[in-house]
Amino acid sequence: MSGDVPLLEVRGLRKWFDVERGFFAGGGAHVKAVDDVSFAIPAGQVLGLVGESGSGKTTVGRTILRLYDPTAGAILFKGTDIATLVPSALTHFRRQAQPIFQDPVASLNPRMRVEDIVAEPLIVHGVGGNRTRRRERVAELLGLVGLSVEHMGRYPHEFSGGQRQRIGIARALAVRPEFIVADEPVSSLDVSIQAQVVNLLYSLKQKLGLTLLFIAHDLAVVEYISDRIVVMYLGRIMEDAPAKALVRAPKHPYTEALLSAVPVPDPDRKGRRIVLQGDIPSPINPPSGCVFRTRCPYALPGCAGPVPELRQVAPNHRTACIRDDIL
Repeated sequence: MSGDVPLLEVRGLRKWFDVERGFFAGGGAHVKAVDDVSFAIPAGQVLGLVGESGSGKTTVGRTILRLYDPTAGAILFKGTDIATLVPSALTHFRRQAQPIFQDPVASLNPRMRVEDIVAEPLIVHGVGGNRTRRRERVAELLGLVGLSVEHMGRYPHEFSGGQRQRIGIARALAVRPEFIVADEPVSSLDVSIQAQVVNLLYSLKQKLGLTLLFIAHDLAVVEYISDRIVVMYLGRIMEDAPAKALVRAPKHPYTEALLSAVPVPDPDRKGRRIVLQGDIPSPINPPSGCVFRTRCPYALPGCAGPVPELRQVAPNHRTACIRDDIL
């Protein structure tokens, strides 16, 4: 698959969690973590998914991988709706779609050596051959991510944060997947190391022809690696556009606020800082209409009406805002 043919297409995805304890127990309340999300990722491209903490972006990634069962919607991978598959039928999909987790400390077993951590997917999927072949594959993978054969016998605690994340990347690549969900892969790393890991992911994407869903809250990082960016707020998509177009000419007030928080070293590009008032509302009881309206500096009475649909406001550029006169 190549060009603009979607490797992955998400249609009307919802993931609601039942509230079982506390004040709302027994009242039929739901946490609407993801509510009617749709997008497509062409093969060989990177889609950046951004938003504040609590926007639902991590839940989108985990639901796509079927770590969570979707409440509603379709997840089409190569035309097959994996949202409808029972767990026993997901084995083939899991070989083709792998995660890179946010915290390499929590996602690597401290009792396992690097060789065993990276080889584990090969054993689980029965594709590694004998032990000698697996060792050769592990050595190849470690070289691919900038580590060496000498690291195979060490434990995770013997590595820096950036090196541990490289181990996680090597593990994700072990079974030669086509699709990677990278869930905030650099947010737990020092700033000096973040660029190295992002550059590594971009290089691997080019070299191996990978398709990525890159989840982050830092628009500067997302702009660098992504072909397209989707902006989420409180479980819904606010804007969806090519990366450069979204950064240069945002069409939604929330995107504008996120961009205003990105440090810009070029004084000619310096703009006003937009400080959003209040906190993100509860996903148990989100605002009616546009979920961003309670914090939007441009909100109108009509924003409390029907939920705004994503509409095209520029070539290949969609936004969920009813106003045309603000940006």
